[in-house]
Amino acid sequence: MSGHSKWATIKRKKAALDAKKGKIFTALIKEITIAARQGGGDPEGNPRLRLAIDNAKSANMPADNIERAIKKATGELEGQTIFEVMYEGYGPGGIAVIVEAATDNKNRTVAEIRHIFSRSGGSLGESNSVGWMFERKGVITLKREGKSEDEMMEIIIDAGVDDLQTEEDFFEVTTTLESFEPVRRYLIERKLKIENASLQWVAKNQSPVKGEDAEKMMKLIEALEDCEDVQNVFSNADFVE
Repeated sequence: MSGHSKWATIKRKKAALDAKKGKIFTALIKEITIAARQGGGDPEGNPRLRLAIDNAKSANMPADNIERAIKKATGELEGQTIFEVMYEGYGPGGIAVIVEAATDNKNRTVAEIRHIFSRSGGSLGESNSVGWMFERKGVITLKREGKSEDEMMEIIIDAGVDDLQTEEDFFEVTTTLESFEPVRRYLIERKLKIENASLQWVAKNQSPVKGEDAEKMMKLIEALEDCEDVQNVFSNADFVE
């Protein structure tokens, strides 16, 4: 149940930079807004909102920002309507890509996404052109805090976890869609430090990419993630040396 992901490490370093730039706050606010609009403003009865709030707190977002986002979503304060949209396409070397976005202007966003794909040697596809290659999974990132993989396995063995990957300074736990929230609560109850928890599109099979295609693919992912409306980017790329 262990493994090593070069891209996971790259993404964590980039996430740290994004946090400094403030982009992560924007993404978290949008997620809180969408969750509250869809399921109501009470986190106790809205698991998606509870998750979004917990992630915002982990990123040290001020409580006032969280409360204001919820009130805008529920109509207590005036605010823009944010739409969830998903795009699918192909990157260099035929790599499958899924892009999740949150926007107040779908036409603007699809034009930007299409431009990024074409500029990077890829192409935007139709709905479900690559979606069938992915599964919806829960992914929870935990700080290692000196624990070995064996110690972590002892903690999670009965929690309903699908997979465990061990990196230099963190663990990544994967769950089914159904067991994601119970596992997340289980880990919190055991006082483990969760850095991030989210539902992600995980590739059923990875496609190796290296050399020039790998460089172009990384640039595509970075360009997509730098887009203001983009929340998450997933691919089936396996970056090899």
